[in-house]
Amino acid sequence: MQSIFRNVRHCTTFSKNRANLLEATLIPSSTSTINRKYSAQGTEPEYDIVIVGGGIVGMATAREMIMRHPNMKFAVVEKENCLAAHQSGHNSGVVHGGIYYKPGSLKAKLCVEGLHLSYKYFDEKGIPYKKCGKLIVAVEKQELPRLEDLYNRGIQNGVPDIQMIDGAKIKEIEPYCQGLKAVWSPHTGIVDWGLVTQYYGEDFKALGGDIHLNFEVKDFKVAEESKVKALASNKKGVQVTASNGQSVRCKYVLTCGGLQSDRLAELSGCSREPRIVPFRGEYLLLNPKKTHLVKGNIYPVPDPRFPFLGVHFTPRMDGSVWLGPNAVLALKREGYSWGDINLRDLFDSLRYRGFQKLAVKHVAFGLQEIVRSAFISLSLKELQKYIPEVQSSDITRGPAGVRAQALDADGSLVEDFVFDYGMGEIGRNVIHCRNTPSPGATSSLAIAKMIADKAEKDFLLK
Repeated sequence: MQSIFRNVRHCTTFSKNRANLLEATLIPSSTSTINRKYSAQGTEPEYDIVIVGGGIVGMATAREMIMRHPNMKFAVVEKENCLAAHQSGHNSGVVHGGIYYKPGSLKAKLCVEGLHLSYKYFDEKGIPYKKCGKLIVAVEKQELPRLEDLYNRGIQNGVPDIQMIDGAKIKEIEPYCQGLKAVWSPHTGIVDWGLVTQYYGEDFKALGGDIHLNFEVKDFKVAEESKVKALASNKKGVQVTASNGQSVRCKYVLTCGGLQSDRLAELSGCSREPRIVPFRGEYLLLNPKKTHLVKGNIYPVPDPRFPFLGVHFTPRMDGSVWLGPNAVLALKREGYSWGDINLRDLFDSLRYRGFQKLAVKHVAFGLQEIVRSAFISLSLKELQKYIPEVQSSDITRGPAGVRAQALDADGSLVEDFVFDYGMGEIGRNVIHCRNTPSPGATSSLAIAKMIADKAEKDFLLK
């Protein structure tokens, strides 16, 4: 398996349990500790390694690194006032099986590995989850060859216990769902990935790691000689500076910036490409009186003519059922509604030739998604292909998430996970996580192991 490393030198609304965990373990202790360091000492905190980004990949990586190197000093810096503020806390909550991804890709390998690691971790920590399974359903004859290809991909990727089933078996699994054939993945599940991120953070802090919240990274600079013994072998480390003027000093940096990953990479001399273009996915909610219609995840067969998956049925840990999502350009990198606008982010997307080419290629699809955003009833026909009992009165507007979609200059969606190095004196000490969208959460523990392996090799960690 060849890793893809490039060769260039509003907080989410938490569930009650998640909020209690956050209040009890992360915000008070980390914030007060950091404030004392700055005010009492008047100097920068110093670490061996700083991880930028408090999402699920960043916290999984921080946890893995500190478990392997308990005698080193680690910190996570996060620009929001809590962990899992964006993609990690605004997603469908699916534990993916690894079916869709190209055999041999990082996504395929790390998703299947991450699936097993995730369930093991949930059991160890007592994190609630449901292994409810997933059906990828063909409702038209022309979808059957594509469904067969997905099944073969799943076999090649090692998806556990994957099956091809007929219409009668579909009814046994999902009594209200209709279809000709389906791929059945019994080990696909659901979980609250935001809560999982909090648990990663709790592990990290328990092992001695620091979490700096409200720390929006604006610059990486070469640091002067440090007095900290841990940095003695690298006289000039990295100074990581925040927009509020605070800074930390470290020997090495790992960035897992999600929606800001390209900008973080650029700070250390990387190319802006692949560029992050934010796409908002808006979900609908199924009437609580109709949630009995859906037992597990019900997905369509992807249409290769379109860049995104299409509407699907997703049960949630709280008992609700989400329908969708659509996919529209977000007007802000962390923009969860049409009213969330940031002109810098918007112009950054519109001026990018990669997005322009994507938009021209899929103009009809894009307009359709915008219209569906305005008129939610237009999604009903697609939903009824799978469950005819769903009526217009059964659907209402629901939550939204923003996907950090990496695009190449030719307008192609970057399908696999991508990692990068900076250039020059700073770049030698920085590894960037450039693209870890879905199944990034499912893969998080496996991604963390891969990043840790790479950091140990490149930074000569012992």
